[in-house]
Amino acid sequence: MEKKTVDVIIPAYRPGEGWKLLLRGLEGQTWPVHRLIVMNTGEENWEAAYEKTTIPMEVHHLTREEFDHGKTRDQAARMSQADYLLFMTQDALPEDRHLIEKLVEAIEQEEKIGAAYARQLPREDCRLMEQYTRQFNYPEKSRVKWLADLPELGIKTYFCSNVCAMYKRELYLQLGGFVKKTIFNEDMIFAGGLIQKGYGVAYAAEAKVVHSHNHSAIQQFHRNFDLAVSQADHPEVFDGIRSEGEGIRLVKKTAGWLCRQGKPWLVIQLVWQSGWKYLGYLLGKKYRKLPRWVIDRCTMNPKYWE
Repeated sequence: MEKKTVDVIIPAYRPGEGWKLLLRGLEGQTWPVHRLIVMNTGEENWEAAYEKTTIPMEVHHLTREEFDHGKTRDQAARMSQADYLLFMTQDALPEDRHLIEKLVEAIEQEEKIGAAYARQLPREDCRLMEQYTRQFNYPEKSRVKWLADLPELGIKTYFCSNVCAMYKRELYLQLGGFVKKTIFNEDMIFAGGLIQKGYGVAYAAEAKVVHSHNHSAIQQFHRNFDLAVSQADHPEVFDGIRSEGEGIRLVKKTAGWLCRQGKPWLVIQLVWQSGWKYLGYLLGKKYRKLPRWVIDRCTMNPKYWE
């Protein structure tokens, strides 16, 4: 049987040294990349050296005003003729040569699976608390999530991350693709709609990328504000599904893990960060009641509001 084709789609903004590592990681995959489609924000920041790869690559430049988390990725998807679309971010590095192969295996295990996303492993410089968050959100065991899992998993039923996620192109187009204007969270919005229509989303623990951030409490506040705005804007997906319970469970599990690591004093930092995350989430949920100047100070995407 002929191998299914995979196009990799990456939104880029000022790619640096990590870009070369990402290209090398994609070049060495056991499942070859058919084409690499790069949606680069800011042509002035792009260098010809960034295109040095054995993978067929095409680069499309756009301005900061034109970039949108959903629309930009959707534009790239519609340029593809491949069987599968693999969306990645420029700071996600394949952990080994089997990333694409394992994602294809996960998406092909059942006909009704429409998407599969990879496990994210912490970087070497990852802080202790964030290391546990990676374990919590990306466990060692794979699973496929269906609508029937909603009572057990809640909001995590719809979880999917375009840091590294694969979609069946024909189904993606059939369902309308990513929402064309969104502040954030285009992956979960699409995955939620996918699951509501009877399809499954596979979490492929064997497909691994190295990706983590050491966000400050204020950065977490901004991020959670935008996350909650995206949920408030899409009640057709998120209405009636509470996220707070999952957040509380993460805090409790992290506190216990920090104590077991012999670092109980870090629980104070955990409470501080979690408080800012929760405040950002609460304000984002109620953003329609906030004056514009407050929104401008809460968001991490000011251009979205212009």
